[in-house]
Amino acid sequence: MISYFQAVVIGLLQGVTELFPVSSLGHSVLIPALFGWHGLVAGQAADESFYLAFLVGLHVATALALVVYFRTEWVRIFAGLRRSLQRRRIETAEERLGWLLVVGTVPVGLTGLLFEHSLRVVFAKPLAAAVFLTLNGVILLAGERLRRRADNRVLVGADQTRQVAQPTLDTLTFKESAIIGAAQIPALFAGISRSGTTMVGGLFRGLNHEDAVRFSFLLATPIILAAGVYKLPDLLGPLGNGIRGQILVGSLCAGIAAYAAVRYLVRYFTTKTLNPFGIYCLVAGTLAILRFA
Repeated sequence: MISYFQAVVIGLLQGVTELFPVSSLGHSVLIPALFGWHGLVAGQAADESFYLAFLVGLHVATALALVVYFRTEWVRIFAGLRRSLQRRRIETAEERLGWLLVVGTVPVGLTGLLFEHSLRVVFAKPLAAAVFLTLNGVILLAGERLRRRADNRVLVGADQTRQVAQPTLDTLTFKESAIIGAAQIPALFAGISRSGTTMVGGLFRGLNHEDAVRFSFLLATPIILAAGVYKLPDLLGPLGNGIRGQILVGSLCAGIAAYAAVRYLVRYFTTKTLNPFGIYCLVAGTLAILRFA
């Protein structure tokens, strides 16, 4: 089973790493193995896992922290979706953003329903998580390189120095939203970051870091919340027996850590890049590969 100390450590870890682009699932696999928490390691890839039931509570708490932080924006988005459905057309920025999020949620939602359990059982192992964490670092650094190239784009024509207009969420197409949403699919592998891949997708589209992180967090909220609610029977059923107190404590820690993390990251990405996180993933992933190979 899981102790209260372990619940606090993993709860805090989950709350931070779910939003930092360094993979919460990868760290949830690696940290118990590094600390020698063999009971948790054994439960990670089991078909019927108490550890999964514990992580369900942490995911719900993380999603609720995102809802609280973006509460004003979500109120406007839901109001916009309601108006759009009533009028059967899209007129305002909030209505458009709402439908962009709906479209972006579909690819990973369907994939998760079909393959999440199988991928977790097969790949939720320390060595596999270490390899994917290293790959996550490569993805983040490559995304920044692509972003720098996008910043230097110029129009082809007579005026070779005139800069291309900066893309924004207001100009994002539904096709592009679906592609960015599909970028969450690799995060089904432990070690690949959901927020990281969606940010890279936004940067590839040409969004600045501020818009990319905002869209990433808004896009992640319904997916994380839906995945947690979908797995609630595990939490309320036999797999939750004996650990519900630990789930409550861990979830509280995860929610507080996630709220602090989103506040920090929204400010951080107004001026900073993904590079430090990419370097961290490369170093941590490589060291973990050496440890578990």
